[in-house]
Amino acid sequence: MRDGTLVHLRSAGTSLVLDCTGTGLPRVLHWGEDLGDGLDQGVLAALARAEVPQTASNNVDVVVPVAVLPEHAAGWLGTPGLTGHRAGADFSTAFAVTSAEATGRALTVTAKDGTAALELRLEIELTASGLVRQRATVSSTAAADRAPFTLSGVLLTLPVPERATEILDMTGRHLRERTPQRHAFTIGTHLRENRKGRTGTDAATVHVAGERGFGFRSGEVWGVHVAWSGNQRSLAERTHTGAAILGGGELLLAGELALGAGESYTTPWVYGSWGRGLDELAARFHGYLRGRERHPRTPRPVTLNVWEAVYFDHDLGKLTELADLAAEVGAERFVLDDGWFRGRRDDHAGLGDWYVDEGVWPEGLHPLARHVRSLGIEFGLWVEPEMVNPDSDLARAHPEWILATGDRLPPESRNQQVLDLGHAGAYAYILERLDALVTEYALTYLKWDHNRDLVDAGHSPTGRAGVHAQTEAVYRLLDELRARHPDLEIESCSSGGGRVDLGILERTDRVWTSDCIDAVERQQIQRFTGLLLPPELMGAHVGAPTAHTTGRTHALGFRAGTALFGHFGIEWDLTRSTPEDRAALIEWIALYKRLRPLLHGGAVVRGDHPDPALWTHGVVAEDRSRAVYAWVQMATSAVSPPGRVTLPGLDPDATYRVAPLAPGDRLVGSRPGRLPWWNEGVTLPGRALATVGVRAPIQWPERLVLIEAVRV
Repeated sequence: MRDGTLVHLRSAGTSLVLDCTGTGLPRVLHWGEDLGDGLDQGVLAALARAEVPQTASNNVDVVVPVAVLPEHAAGWLGTPGLTGHRAGADFSTAFAVTSAEATGRALTVTAKDGTAALELRLEIELTASGLVRQRATVSSTAAADRAPFTLSGVLLTLPVPERATEILDMTGRHLRERTPQRHAFTIGTHLRENRKGRTGTDAATVHVAGERGFGFRSGEVWGVHVAWSGNQRSLAERTHTGAAILGGGELLLAGELALGAGESYTTPWVYGSWGRGLDELAARFHGYLRGRERHPRTPRPVTLNVWEAVYFDHDLGKLTELADLAAEVGAERFVLDDGWFRGRRDDHAGLGDWYVDEGVWPEGLHPLARHVRSLGIEFGLWVEPEMVNPDSDLARAHPEWILATGDRLPPESRNQQVLDLGHAGAYAYILERLDALVTEYALTYLKWDHNRDLVDAGHSPTGRAGVHAQTEAVYRLLDELRARHPDLEIESCSSGGGRVDLGILERTDRVWTSDCIDAVERQQIQRFTGLLLPPELMGAHVGAPTAHTTGRTHALGFRAGTALFGHFGIEWDLTRSTPEDRAALIEWIALYKRLRPLLHGGAVVRGDHPDPALWTHGVVAEDRSRAVYAWVQMATSAVSPPGRVTLPGLDPDATYRVAPLAPGDRLVGSRPGRLPWWNEGVTLPGRALATVGVRAPIQWPERLVLIEAVRV
């Protein structure tokens, strides 16, 4: 690419215009709505000139470019893109571009800072779904006799326009992940840092800036996501000069990375999504994930997990009875959870000793696995390979394999420590054990758990920070295991939803969305996990009538209707269910199987209803021929009867028949027959359904009904 070129990348309604003139790092002139074709270099140059601000009093005397990796040396006084030093020197980089090449929807730029002896490679892409993604590689070109470059962090950014005046991101905790929070985007820095060594139950997930009052279906929004499963940070920053950026990257602990001569560091991918409303922003992530080569292609099987049925009390008779009942209701996968390995009668002991407990399972797991498979059901197993109980043979034999600072152990969490997979011996042991288990029992599924944060996580005996190396080792472990067993599926579970990011999703097939399967909590958890993930990647199970984690009691229709909009499963002791319960569950499972192609291939839509007690969400087929919606009464409403509810996402020029969908058509708390359209359905244009809507029925709180729209 010759000097002076501007680059216009387009995909799926998104434009990204990059200024690569001069020797400075690339600047984004526009990220957002497609600007159309026909923008030649003359037009792009005019756009660039129109973007140049005046210099203001008491600022530097030149225009300050805001590059994708902002530099202090260029006059940027916000958060710098690269921080580090060589024994205190070279703290401020000044990269000069040496080459830039645009191919297809991608731009690759290399730059050098001769004084700091650093080379930078930037990769910027626009995916087929309209996501921007970028990453950087920093290399030391210093002579061997120079001090290493201690890298503190690399931040990659994207600008947002002045009209983005509100911020939305997530917080949360165990059993209440992805709780939304929003506030004004004022001058200053809104920084989210995660130092948990895993993505975290309180992760920002997608850090969004948007127009005031934006919703799921309205207002322009821009968001970033860091595809990394260890420590990370994201920020939204607005300066007094009017510049506003979103950015993110890995959070490196003190001294964690020092680049010697010829050594390099590559950042995680940082993704950016633009849309008109949060649904369009989410759709770009969903489209990207569904377009991956390794995205699950087979129908997502109905999964029965035995955790809340038996906990640690493993008994072959009880488990085979559960398997029989699972087959009766239509389950397709059976997962044996925690408690199968040596010494594991509770959560105080055994982690790390990945051998079947001969006292509980004298013939190994073969009798159970044979029985499950005889029913036509897959067999899967729970593991937690990155953890170790101090009360285990492994910890007693290899205390040096525990992540620690060198002179002390971290505080325990759930009676466990973290196994240092950066240690070659620990890595080899875990790989051998998992490979052996998958091979011996012909496992098709692993529920891979990770039940504690990484605190004081250093390599023993040096005590050097070890989170970065641990994360990379986990990725290598997953990659190697799947290379040996290409048909193995893996679930990312981490105290429930504590490791949900696009880094782990490159290597796994779904996430366990939360340890809480209370349907009220799950409605919100799934709603906002859906900003990043499509339904087929979110484990969503039907629990017992009374929730194990909250004590709330819910009707089966509410529990099953909530699980329907994910990867459906069961987490319920079916031996305590009634025949009537199982008959109803059979209906819901049959509906899930019938709707799988729609639910796991269509566009997720969520309504912006003014009543916070009434939520609408659904999935619209790719060709918009049909859709399924849930109307969810989350709480009592200030008004009764409810008002009109719109059905988003339909073809405005088509006509649809709208009717309740069994078994989610059963009303509780209303007076059947009093809502004129309910029993017979109604036929209306898509435009009317999206703008005028139809009347919702009266329901008791914590109930839902299903609505189907079919093009006629």
